[in-house]
Amino acid sequence: MGASHWFPKPNKFQYSNFMVTATIFHEWEMNFNPTLQNQATISSSSSSNHQQHQQQEDEESSLQEPYDQDHQSDQEKARCEWDFNLLCTILSSNQNSSDTLGATEFDPSGHLLATAGIARKIRIYNTTSLLASSTTTTTTHASCDYYICTPAKLSSLKWKPNSNSPTTLGSGDYDGVVTEYDLDRQIPVFERDEHGGRRVWSIDYSSPSTGVSGSDDGTMQVWDTRCTTSGGLVGLAQPSKTKSAVCCVEFSPFDGDMSVGLGCADKRAYMYDVRNFKSPILVLSGHERTVSYVRFLGEKKLVSGGTDGFLKMWDLESGRVIRCYRGHVNRKHFVGLAVTRSGGLIACGSESGEVFVYDERWGEPIWVRGLSTVGDDGEIGMDGGDDERRFVGSVGWRDVGEGECTLVAGGSDGILQVFEGRKKSLASS
Repeated sequence: MGASHWFPKPNKFQYSNFMVTATIFHEWEMNFNPTLQNQATISSSSSSNHQQHQQQEDEESSLQEPYDQDHQSDQEKARCEWDFNLLCTILSSNQNSSDTLGATEFDPSGHLLATAGIARKIRIYNTTSLLASSTTTTTTHASCDYYICTPAKLSSLKWKPNSNSPTTLGSGDYDGVVTEYDLDRQIPVFERDEHGGRRVWSIDYSSPSTGVSGSDDGTMQVWDTRCTTSGGLVGLAQPSKTKSAVCCVEFSPFDGDMSVGLGCADKRAYMYDVRNFKSPILVLSGHERTVSYVRFLGEKKLVSGGTDGFLKMWDLESGRVIRCYRGHVNRKHFVGLAVTRSGGLIACGSESGEVFVYDERWGEPIWVRGLSTVGDDGEIGMDGGDDERRFVGSVGWRDVGEGECTLVAGGSDGILQVFEGRKKSLASS
């Protein structure tokens, strides 16, 4: 395994028989090259095919438009039913080095926060001590409990759903390696390098032993850490014939982890049944550029984010777009996407250096906040800034209770800010 160093703190989704989508898969194979009998047949067939092709284009176009009656709510002005307050600002140890934060993840219990990026470090924070040392009105400096030096830059982190096993954190890196770390014993316990050295953009877990990864090699791979051969590979899918990069993967938590969603550089999102990787059960076409994120928002709803600057919420039964979310800027970078499945909130970053929060009911943001800046002297400045190179590269939610949540956002300059969210009805009581 690659060298890793540890440092303590200093001093029922139901599928129908077929899915109606922007691309529809049939169980029949049609022959579109029959023997031509005469020129009249050619002319008639050409005219018919043209009409059918035009009809198919019209149908696909309609599938990309928001269709449900609830879309009328988009005509209403988006209203913010939440109060968000800054709790603390966390700085990396060396502001002179590049430290873009590309992953921020709360563990399932909400007691630990892990961050990672291009600085080749995984930082672990205890949220209880972190938030207890902060104030609700003033930004503060904070240091992590310990950090892990990794062999390569990291693009993804994910905690294992391991209620009966040691605390384990998985990572995907720029060298195409998936590594798992046992944080109790502080050692790497699993490593797989089956993506041919191509960058692993995203990983996720459905159980303590089963994970999935998406890579620049154009594949989504499902693996089992209990298997000792072929890197534990148990399933592989290549959604794009051109081997476009798989940028994001996520198991659905609403159907017993029997399906997995992914975003691809071919401008589409896909869903696969984990029991059959030969072809997807659903293809979602509508983004104009790379689909960099997918997140399940409910049993029949999925949110995708693309570098066309849009988030889209999809109806997984019909394959149609329910709603589009716009306001943030995203044309080049990975800016993060996270959802609260209980509160219906969607968070993402922006290339404007801001974090955006959307309510799933409205297409306009309900809250926008620029991340603080760090001056050349290492001091925290005012929110935002005029540096067009700054962007928010990761976001994450923690559900605290009914009507309460914690939002974390990481910037391209290593700034990490933590916000407390409370529903206004609770905040005023």
